[in-house]
Amino acid sequence: MNSKYTIGVDFGTESGRVLLVEVRTGKEAASSVTAYPHGVLERSLPDGTPLDKDWSLQHPEDYLAVLYRSIPEVLDTAHVLPEDVIGIGIDFTSCTILPTDGSGIPLCVNEQWKHRPHSWVKLWKHHAAQPEADEITALAASRKEHFPNQYGGKISSEWMFPKLLEVLRDDPEVYEAADLWLEAGDWMVFRLTGELSRSSSTSGFKALWSKREGYPDPHFLSMLDPRLANAAQTKLRGKILPLGAKAGVLTQEMAARLGLKAGTAVAVNIIDAHAAVPAVGAVRPGQLVMSMGTSTCHMLVSDREEEIEGICGVVEDGIIPGFYGYETGQAAVGDAFSWYVNQAVPSYVQDKAVKKGVSIHEWLEGQASRLCPGESGLIALDWWNGNRSVLVNANLSGLIVGLTLATRPEEIYRCMLESTAFGTRKILETFADAGLIINEIFACGGLPQKNNLLMQIYADVLNHEIKVADSSQITALGSAMYAAVAAGGWDNIAEAAQHMAKVKEDSYKPNPKNAKLYNLLYAAYLQLHDYFGRDSPAFMQQLKQQKMSTSSEVPE
Repeated sequence: MNSKYTIGVDFGTESGRVLLVEVRTGKEAASSVTAYPHGVLERSLPDGTPLDKDWSLQHPEDYLAVLYRSIPEVLDTAHVLPEDVIGIGIDFTSCTILPTDGSGIPLCVNEQWKHRPHSWVKLWKHHAAQPEADEITALAASRKEHFPNQYGGKISSEWMFPKLLEVLRDDPEVYEAADLWLEAGDWMVFRLTGELSRSSSTSGFKALWSKREGYPDPHFLSMLDPRLANAAQTKLRGKILPLGAKAGVLTQEMAARLGLKAGTAVAVNIIDAHAAVPAVGAVRPGQLVMSMGTSTCHMLVSDREEEIEGICGVVEDGIIPGFYGYETGQAAVGDAFSWYVNQAVPSYVQDKAVKKGVSIHEWLEGQASRLCPGESGLIALDWWNGNRSVLVNANLSGLIVGLTLATRPEEIYRCMLESTAFGTRKILETFADAGLIINEIFACGGLPQKNNLLMQIYADVLNHEIKVADSSQITALGSAMYAAVAAGGWDNIAEAAQHMAKVKEDSYKPNPKNAKLYNLLYAAYLQLHDYFGRDSPAFMQQLKQQKMSTSSEVPE
């Protein structure tokens, strides 16, 4: 009998990755990466239409390009026949949304709407809806609504309803023209199957939906704006399916385009970071997974539902069916390191890296690894793209304290690495304060594969062993695992994890001496965290507002 395979498709911020996996063993047969041709649109649309500050858009045809190029490529590379592929799984950065007509065609590809920024895909890190998020939070608090408790008490600007309200206020014609507003992952499933459905994962974590209560009631939505009252029944309509379910099967048209067999099972979409949880085998309570890339998402499953400050959400069956899934996050991790390397290091660092034949990151890592914790006298706040957890405030910004005329680039680099570990420790302590004990920690994503110093710092700061995923495409692997469940290859995701999950034998263990030193530095981090994040959050917000108002007054 021929081996059977599933395909996991991981849609990230800059590119999409396709992984072909053997169902019986989890062996990765082939992978392919396709960069998005249009990238991230932050300054203008493709036609030159300018964008305001805090905008992050994408072109939906870039996502299709990933399927059209990378799926045939992995089949060809592995010499796998179409009939031996039993399922496709999709994971996607979230909350990434787009408006479509009734047939699922994005408005932005329509000549009538393509010049209107609100007709395009709004990427997860589109933060221009912060005022709307604050308004939803305030109204819910005044009415003592229960649903914000599922999200740490605050609604994020990244989520579905703030973005919908933003469009409704800024460009009501686009809002009305949209027959549907879809998560990009759900849109991909729609395109593959021709059937409209929504994921319980994305709906629960990003669209204020719960298994017990559904969406916020129409009266609450009408108080935000009367035109929003029936949005849940109209523009957000569609059956909501649990993870591991079969959303539909591949259409004849898409099968021909991808080189697959029509009728192949397509699994329900899952949030990208969440797909990594079963892929490292973390299918039991007390196991925390850090998906570390441009940002970091922390995920924990539990048999208890607790109200916890600053979580991005707690959703029943939201990550692993049968448990409550918790998500928290840091909005800038790899992005922050890249900012420093690309925008702030002196030219001599690049010269030294070139001479040594390494990247700037690698050169800085090598130099920074020679430093002891606290040696530089620096400490930083990891808010370069706002704070997601536990403060949930996109108006906060980065900070480095202790700079002198003797400060070296590698010292700044190390303190920025440390700051992200401190941010994670604050999140873990918030879980512990609510009684959710963490027994195991796993790391996955691009950063654990590339930066040994970063992972050792995390082990020391958290004073906990960290196990690392044994796959460079771990989220795609998780999607492929859910595809295997949807196709009937395994009965459930826990069974799939026993056979397909991948974790390295070696792990990062804390250095006791460094752990003690980091306790002192973490205390200083908390002082800065609470002063700028709780006592005086308006300070950073005023700077941001001044920046935006000043830039709008500068002539072209």
